[in-house]
Amino acid sequence: MSFEILEPVDEAVIAHATLLSEQSVGKALKIHTKKGGFPETEGIQLAIIGVREDRNTVDNIGAGNNLNTIRKHLYQLFVGNWFASLADLGDLTQGNTVEDTYYALQDILVELIKKGTVPIIIGGGQDLTYANYRAYDKLEQTVNLALVDNRFDLGHLDEEISSESYLSKIIMDKPNNLFNCSIIGYQTFFNSQDKIALLDKLHFDMYRLGEITNNVKVVEPVMRDADIVSIDIGAIRRTEAPANNNAVPNGFYGEPICAISRYAGISDKVSSFGIYEYNAKYDEQEQTAQLMAQMSWYFIEGYNFRTNEYPCTSKKDSKK
Repeated sequence: MSFEILEPVDEAVIAHATLLSEQSVGKALKIHTKKGGFPETEGIQLAIIGVREDRNTVDNIGAGNNLNTIRKHLYQLFVGNWFASLADLGDLTQGNTVEDTYYALQDILVELIKKGTVPIIIGGGQDLTYANYRAYDKLEQTVNLALVDNRFDLGHLDEEISSESYLSKIIMDKPNNLFNCSIIGYQTFFNSQDKIALLDKLHFDMYRLGEITNNVKVVEPVMRDADIVSIDIGAIRRTEAPANNNAVPNGFYGEPICAISRYAGISDKVSSFGIYEYNAKYDEQEQTAQLMAQMSWYFIEGYNFRTNEYPCTSKKDSKK
């Protein structure tokens, strides 16, 4: 099984979880531990996966290290009025090549999504969004992608995939399953007019940071139709999330990014959710780890408020 390559959660985090309240997230999770082994995934509705891959990040080497800091802060939060079953499956470590990591992540995601489990990916570089997207090749469906980012990450067509060029690979590489892409929170001064014109020509939905800041509710319809949600913490202002070498002064505050995460969770259609570019060596007083834990909490909270009103699209329920 593809899950066998996942490393268990660090023993120090497990020891910390044993001291927590019975109403905490840490006590509600099934956790992959060295002693207890891999948890049963049948019936699990939400699963956390860490990915320690930073080789294709741009100016943010070290992203994906020490993900257990995020776990520590998530575990100690209290659960809401939740029905969903949760698991923490541990970390995917670097393969011999970046492509090996991508392939392993794809296999894990395919297996989870086929079982009806929604993965929460906490990762290194945002280029992992490409691996997430390619997992849907085996699921035989078109994909709506929602990116929360201050840049378009298009790069140049002839350059290797990276955290700043993965979107062009998603658009151009075959098989092309991309139906629509929405970019939320972009800042105009980080993006050339050529790129803005190109994405407009492709009929992608683009929302400037100011537009979302003034009314975060405009994000809800976007999330309602998304399959994959990918958040670059570089879209959050440095004072709120310093754990990124590319962090900038302007960006989302903590409250709206948590609201966006909740909208993603509420969406009946979102089947994978990822937060990327966390770099622990820049994390002052573990502030970013706390915010990412809260974003994950809000996604889980949103999932528990799903109404399952999205029309069924499975082939077996269709008539020809």
